[in-house]
Order: sequence, then C-alpha cells, then structure tokens
Amino acid sequence: MRKWLLATLSALVITAGAAVGDPTLARAEWALDKAAAPYKGTEINIIFLDRPGYRAIIKLLPEFEKKTGIKVNYEIVPYENSREKQVLNFSSKGDLTMALVDLVWIGEFAENGWIVPIEKFTSDASITDPGLDLKGFFPLLLDAFGSWGGKVYGLPFDNYSGLLFYNKCMLKDAGFDKPPATWQDLYTTYAPKLTNPEKKQYAFALQSLRGETQSADSFMRVLWPFGGSLLDKTFHSNLMSKESQTGLKFRQDLMKYMPPGVVSYDHVEAVNALAQGQVAMITEWSAFYGTLTDPKTSKLGDCLAVAPEPAGPAGRLPALGGFSLAVASQASPQQQKASWLFIQWATSEDIARAYVEAGGVSGRSSVYEQADIKAKYKFVEPMVASWQKGVPEFRPRFPAWAAISEIVAEVGSKMMLGEVSTEDGAKQIGARMEDILKKEGYYDGKKALRQ
Repeated sequence: MRKWLLATLSALVITAGAAVGDPTLARAEWALDKAAAPYKGTEINIIFLDRPGYRAIIKLLPEFEKKTGIKVNYEIVPYENSREKQVLNFSSKGDLTMALVDLVWIGEFAENGWIVPIEKFTSDASITDPGLDLKGFFPLLLDAFGSWGGKVYGLPFDNYSGLLFYNKCMLKDAGFDKPPATWQDLYTTYAPKLTNPEKKQYAFALQSLRGETQSADSFMRVLWPFGGSLLDKTFHSNLMSKESQTGLKFRQDLMKYMPPGVVSYDHVEAVNALAQGQVAMITEWSAFYGTLTDPKTSKLGDCLAVAPEPAGPAGRLPALGGFSLAVASQASPQQQKASWLFIQWATSEDIARAYVEAGGVSGRSSVYEQADIKAKYKFVEPMVASWQKGVPEFRPRFPAWAAISEIVAEVGSKMMLGEVSTEDGAKQIGARMEDILKKEGYYDGKKALRQ
C-alpha cells in the first residue's frame, strides 16, 4: 500500500504541477485581486472545526475577503458531526462549495464524485497562481490528505503530527530531566512516579471518546508502534496478531496511570488536563500547541515541552492526521472558481507564516526552515521530523473507513471500560469489519489493487 502511494506521488505532483504552467513565470503577471475580479460578490461555503487551525484562518479571512470581494461563509461544527453533515449536504445537493476532507475520507469523497480534481482548475491560468508549487508541500501531506487514485483533489490545510506534550516541571520534580523515549519507559519508569490519585494527578491522558477520537486517536495509536495493524496485506483483520494484541493490552495496563473517566475524554479534555497540571504527559496533535501556550487556556507557561511520540517495539511510528480543502462538485462553475482561489490562498506560502503565527499548522515546508519560527515554536522540529517518515496508512483511507471506524469506536470503548477483553473485542471488530469489506468487494481482487 505505502509503496503504491509513494510511487504515484511523484507522478501526480508532476502532472498537476505541469498544468500550472512555467514556474518561472513572473508572479507580477498574476495577482489574486485581479484573478478574483470576475467573482466579486460570490459567496462560498465551508465547514470548519473548533480547533486552532480554523480559528487561525478565520482571523486572516478579512484579508482575503477585502482583496477578492469573495464572501467566505463558514459553519463551525464538532469534528464528530463534520463528516455526516458534509455527506448529507453533498448527497442532497446542498450549499457547500468546498469540502473539508479528513485523510480517511478522501477515498469516500473522491469515489462518490463529491470533490473535483484540481487539474480542472490548474489548467486555467486565469485562476491559478503560477507560484502554487505543489512541491512546496510536504510530500507525505499532499499524498495522504489530498490525493486519490493518482489525482490531487485537495491541498493540505489543517495538518497534524502526533507529538508528546509534557510538563517538564512535573517531570523534573519526579526526578526526570528528559521525556520518555519509549512507551515502555513511560509505563515502567515514569508513570508510577508521576501518578498520585490522592492529589488527582496522573502521568498520562489518552483522548478516547467514542467516535473517531476513540478509533483513530486511541485505538490505532497503540497498534503501529507495537508492530500491529488493523488490516493485513490481504485486507483481513490483523487484530489477533501478537503485535496488535500487545499494543491493545498495553493501553489497558496504562489506564491505571490515567485519570478516571479518560474514556470520555475528547481532545479538549486531554489538552486541558495537561494545561491545568492534572496530567504530566499527553500524545496529541501538533495543532494544539497554540492552546497549550495560550495563558488564557493554560497554566503551563515555561513548563511546556514537546518531543516526538515515544517509540514502541516496532520503532517510532507517530500518528498522522490532517485535512485538505477541496472544491465541491455540486458548486456552480463560478463558485468552484471562487472556492479554488480561496483554497490556494489558505494553503499558500504567502500566508504560511501568518497562519502559523495565528495558531495554524501549515503544510508548506519552507515556513519551518525559518530560524525564528523553529526557535519560537517548540513543536516544529519534532513535527517536521515525523513528516519525513510517517505512514500514510496509519488509518486506512479507503471509503469503507467510516463504517469500520464506528465499529472500532464502539468495541474499542468497551475494551477500555473492561466490558470485553482485548481478544474478544478484536474478534468482534475483525468479523464485522471483514463483513463490510466483503460486501464492498475488497476480497475479489479489484478494490485491493486500488488502495
């Protein structure tokens, strides 16, 4: 799977990039305000999440609207409802002109024809910035978040790497001068010294709320580092493998060092637990750095530190997550072009620095090469390092993921609550998951070759 993804990446970037035109073309000949002139007064619509990256782009929106005359209407929706809301809108030919595409939705959105390949727009020089430069994105992000079937559909926008955020003051008080390098170190050496239930202080919190948070941020997070995986190469369940079971059992054991009720923690609760000094460490997305450094929401101050996610027996395999912005096929031709102008602007190198400074995480590599950015934002170096060798298949990106995710979330929550063992839970997930994949045609040799 990974080899196919990486093999096609170069080809699709070259194909899409070639359509943009001569990269040496003087940008003075193209300007956003001039390109947007025919679309002045056009309204475009999108769903945003209540997360730092979206608050950052909202902060910068007046600049785009003033320059282009295009009105960007957005609705802030909880992540757990965002896919369903978009699917209903696209299925009923609603008013969304853009799609916010999680990396695990790209297959579903593309194969249903809800989003448009960017080649439709890059072939039009009047609406495509000659400085678009797809090679300026981290290849991993462009591949995992925006590409499907050899075509680019969306541009990386809200980009995540799993990182270890920790309270270095709490660690120092417990006798540690550096964070745990491995999950086993965290469990065996660090966690016992950092947990004091009487003071309501705990070593670690793993966001595990039922839904995509449980399936992606909790369940899947303990598979890869331990050498396990959801599926094997034949698209059958791999959850009963020794490696997968080791990871899932490790999660159960680690719970004794987590706050009571952690199974109901979403990202907000996990981040807040660290921010308020209730836990010493969390593994969270890079996008929450802004929340943890904001004195209005965090007590950490200089005690905040960031490191790569701990390594497991299979090595350091951090979580990968994020979204792309894509043009919706249901939009009118005028709205599609206006939406494409917005997507280019929101993901451009021109605003990458301002976006990062406002709390976002850009998918552009050049901004993280700036010395002052690396010095100011502690998350940059571990995040960039993880994007050099991350795994796009951390979560399956095929259309069947949405249905499988619900099963993993349901049974994964029961595992953590002790209502089902890791073995019985794995068998339940495997049987139900394979039933879905069989109905979807993954065992007839056709779909498997496409992933």
